[in-house]
Amino acid sequence: MKHSPLQVDGHTKSVKWLKGCLWLRFLSYGSISVLTMLLISIMVLEFRTEVTVPMRVSHLFKPSRSPETIQPPPQNGCQKGSSQPIQMGIESLPKGIIQKTTDLYLRTMGADPVTEVQKIPSSQSLLAIPVGIKQKETVNKIIEKFPENQFTVMLFHYDGVVDEWNTFGWNSRAIHIVAMNQTKWWFAKRFLHPDIVSSYKYIFIWDEDIGVENFHASRYLDIVEKEGLEISQPALDYKLSEVHHQITIRKPRNVVHRRIYKTRGTGLCFENSTKPPCTGWVEMMVPVFSQAAWHCTWHMIQNDLVHAWGLDMKLGYCAQGDPSKKVGVVDDQYVVHFGIPSLGGLLNKTWDGRTKGVSPDPPTGSKV
Repeated sequence: MKHSPLQVDGHTKSVKWLKGCLWLRFLSYGSISVLTMLLISIMVLEFRTEVTVPMRVSHLFKPSRSPETIQPPPQNGCQKGSSQPIQMGIESLPKGIIQKTTDLYLRTMGADPVTEVQKIPSSQSLLAIPVGIKQKETVNKIIEKFPENQFTVMLFHYDGVVDEWNTFGWNSRAIHIVAMNQTKWWFAKRFLHPDIVSSYKYIFIWDEDIGVENFHASRYLDIVEKEGLEISQPALDYKLSEVHHQITIRKPRNVVHRRIYKTRGTGLCFENSTKPPCTGWVEMMVPVFSQAAWHCTWHMIQNDLVHAWGLDMKLGYCAQGDPSKKVGVVDDQYVVHFGIPSLGGLLNKTWDGRTKGVSPDPPTGSKV
């Protein structure tokens, strides 16, 4: 049987078309198979590796989330925090109008902003104290030791009494914050955020039961600057103070000391000791932080922290260097710690630490 040329040509084209379809299907199925195997291999590797990467392949198949719900990746206890915090919600703002920090300087209503800025000291520090009206006179003596041109004063009123402080001349320039029966570290966590106190060179966070007859704030600042101390405290007069740890006791012949030596009893300290309270340690009743050290310390304070027991043992992480060099006790400027119970003596209900001399450590299991 003979076929016309047209029929033969059509049959040939059909065969070619069929072969083309078969090849395309083969290539398509082959590509899909290769791609599938590749993805499976990557996801298996991802599952088995412990290395954290910014974006995993499996995340490409998850629904996207709005900017408000994006959270930074969790960190384990050994990882350092990111130096570049994630800021959400300000991406649409022009860079020229963003003000990332603030301060505690008081402004005058109706004054020229340019003139106001010129009045702000170029280098100033902050004194923050939790106060109750019963310690009114003691607090007054403390504040009088801190020159107005060098310090901003902030008072945390834990008893709710504010108006009765009006008898002091410095009262109108102080910043007053009231919260009933809250401790120093509750106030500090909420009102001394690093972005608020970023303009202050040093931050003094003191208790109210402190005698300052032999303390001068200006001289103290000169010493910590010269000695390069990032975290410090004035030494304690042993004869008049309630002392908890030997390292805080004044050494009359020194300007500053950074370690102690103890060869008998418990808690021995030697020349090669590297851990607190042998070296790199201050107590939490009168600590002084540089701006950088406080920025670090603030992030270490828990929201439910009460008495700060144990926090002092971790301050070395925030020393901005070797704690045995950057943390110290200033002997030239010393104070008296009266050890007067505040907040109605709540502390004494759980631990009687109000004895002369070196007292024992806080109770085991007490909350930091």
